Amino acid sequence: MGLITWLIFGGLAGWVASLITGTRHGCCLNIVVGVIGAFIGGFLMQGLTGEGFTIHFDLPSFAVAVLGAVVLLAVARLFAGRRR
Repeated sequence: MGLITWLIFGGLAGWVASLITGTRHGCCLNIVVGVIGAFIGGFLMQGLTGEGFTIHFDLPSFAVAVLGAVVLLAVARLFAGRRR
């Protein structure tokens, strides 16, 4: 995937994950959360299924990216809650 596709894919995955978790942040952070979430989701799926990474712009990859972004936001919320 090209850089623009990664940005769009990450932005959409981060946005959907923020809707699921009820967090609010801007477009740039959605992209960062989505791209990092795609890597986290890929590692999780590799651990669960034993299959290697695939880089495609399709629905299963999007679901994995959203799953990873939700995990990232949940962990971030856990650590942010402990600081307060």
